[in-house]
Amino acid sequence: MSGSSYGQVFKLTTFGESHGVAIGGIIEGFPSNFSIDLSAIQAALNARRPGQNELVSARKELDKIEILSGLFEGKTTGSPIAFLIRNQDQNSKDYQELKEVFRPSHADFSYFQKYGIRDHRGGGRSSARETACRVVAGALAAQVLDKLGLSFSCYVDQIGPFQLADKGWYDLDTIEASILRCPNIEVSSQMVDYLNDLKAEGDTSGGGISCHIKGVPAGWGEPVFDKLNAELAKAMLSINAVKGFEIGSGFDSISMKGSQHNDLFNEDGSTKTNYSGGIQGGISNGMPISFRVAFKPVSSILKTQQVLSQDSKLKAIQIEGRHDPCVVPRAVPIVRAMAQIVLLDFYLRQQRNTLFK
Repeated sequence: MSGSSYGQVFKLTTFGESHGVAIGGIIEGFPSNFSIDLSAIQAALNARRPGQNELVSARKELDKIEILSGLFEGKTTGSPIAFLIRNQDQNSKDYQELKEVFRPSHADFSYFQKYGIRDHRGGGRSSARETACRVVAGALAAQVLDKLGLSFSCYVDQIGPFQLADKGWYDLDTIEASILRCPNIEVSSQMVDYLNDLKAEGDTSGGGISCHIKGVPAGWGEPVFDKLNAELAKAMLSINAVKGFEIGSGFDSISMKGSQHNDLFNEDGSTKTNYSGGIQGGISNGMPISFRVAFKPVSSILKTQQVLSQDSKLKAIQIEGRHDPCVVPRAVPIVRAMAQIVLLDFYLRQQRNTLFK
């Protein structure tokens, strides 16, 4: 299977399935002689793991990271960093009825058409369980980016019809005060009521996540196929259930005039507005990077649905298992992690590009 790696200089390769023995990854290109805070990595994993509250999957995973290589006496050696996260709470029996059928809007059918075989237990390799490995790599990258002065504000801005009016910068404490990671208590409360109603109905909701990044200097990115905004889009669209990505003014720019949309300069090189979202020509311009990610409703609903059997017959079943009514609260650390992976990779690429500047 190809497509399990991301990055050029800072590179992550992940492995494992939802109901297998473990998931894990190998990270290449991380700077040597760097002191690693393992507790920060575990904290990031804890923010993503299931079982946090009544509005997420009830699967109980400790998501305890095991570092297998690449560290010596708390510092990176420059060799590949290999890590493991063991699966501990798989209820594979919940998926037995799905062994010979394809669920609607899941990867079951397309995966089987490609490989001729699939692990029906929780989606196997196509499960969002894989994203825990991305959170590990992002938490590692964050420790370098923090020393470079970068900071992140990433939060839930919409669930169903309930949306934040102000999608600006919020501090971490304000974001984490909500079990849904929505930094407005009133809107968060409306979202909670909405999800509780959907959960009682056996249904699910989509949602949105905003991410803002300060401290990225001008000059990161490549001008043609490896544009910084294009790589961020690819990274976000590689996350399970993501259906949309917009940066800066995004789709709102369609209705604007050029005279309205142009980010006019200040004398110090900053701009009076930031419709570009901090990136112009595929290269960061020194303004905050701002983007938004759209997630579809969770496909696993506790309602009777028509599924397609492997012998091309339709049948009605009710899907069992433990599922989130909305993925975005747990997806916040994943979105942040993918942004951190992209930015560290581009920082290291920039170091290479400016070696003889």
